[in-house]
Formats: sequence, structure tokens, C-alpha cells
Amino acid sequence: MSYTSQDNGRSAPYGGVRPHAYDPVAQPEYFEGVLARRALAFLVDAVMITAPIGLLAIFIFVFGLVTLSLGWMLFPLLSPAFVVWAICYNALTLGAPASATLGMRLMDIQMRTWYGAPAYSVLGAAHAVLFWVSVSFFTPFVLLVALFNGRRRLLHDFALGTVVVNTEARAASLRRWR
Repeated sequence: MSYTSQDNGRSAPYGGVRPHAYDPVAQPEYFEGVLARRALAFLVDAVMITAPIGLLAIFIFVFGLVTLSLGWMLFPLLSPAFVVWAICYNALTLGAPASATLGMRLMDIQMRTWYGAPAYSVLGAAHAVLFWVSVSFFTPFVLLVALFNGRRRLLHDFALGTVVVNTEARAASLRRWR
């Protein structure tokens, strides 16, 4: 699939505007089970993000014991470290060729732009920030948006122009079962 508006000298359909790459009516296999898998992927990713911060907290605690409590002055750095690590984790994993975090890879889902291009690092970082901002300000009920659209997109997916779909391998296996 070409991700540019020009394809072999011909202009793109729809006046140069890219059409949606994934149609939930014509290609339901890309969206089958995505919400449940996305929730499980979130739990895996939450562990992947909090585990190193937990280990850092233990290290700081032990370091504080060894330094007669001077090392405990590093505890205020845990919050910024958590934020930086979470954003970097999402940027690096979503910007990788698989366009998926480790949890998403485990669940056979990936993030794409609405027109089908792979995700990139800045998009991954923005996705994480916008997710936490939307859940913080609009409560977790904002996640209910996914139940009312065919592509199962969340509010921050709409804002960023992303869609989470099954991987090609999973979609092909679901297609065979139909």
C-alpha cells in the first residue's frame, strides 16, 4: 500500500485525500477482539513501565540505608523518572517496525494511522500523553467511546488519527475461519 498522495504518477482518489485503510464492515477481521486484547496489552505494558520504577525505588531505599538517609533525597526524582520512562517506552516501542508496544505484540495487535501507515516515535509519545490526559480529565468513562464506533477507537485515537488493529497474521487467520 502506498502512503503518499501520488502513486505511479496518478493522483490519489478522493481529491488527494487518503481514504481510511481499515473498513470495519468490509474487513471485520482487523477489529475482531481488539478491545479485549487492547485492555490486556495495557496491563502488560503497565507492568513493563512500573517494574523498573519499582526496582529504582528499592535501589533508592537501600542506597538511603547505606548513606545514612542521604540517598533518600532521590525519592522525589521517581515521579519525573516514571513520566519520562513511560513516554520513552511508548515512543520507542510504537515507533519500532512492529508499531506496537510489548503488550500489543503479545496480543497480536498494532497501532496504525487512520490511512494505514505504521506508527512513529513522536506519534507513540503523543499517544501515551494524550491517553493519560484524557483519562485524567474526563475520567475512565472516556474509554466507553470505543463501544460506539466500528473501528473501536478511543478518544485519544480520534484526536491523533490512529487506529489499533489486529496484525496481518492474526487478521489472515481470522479470515480463514470465516
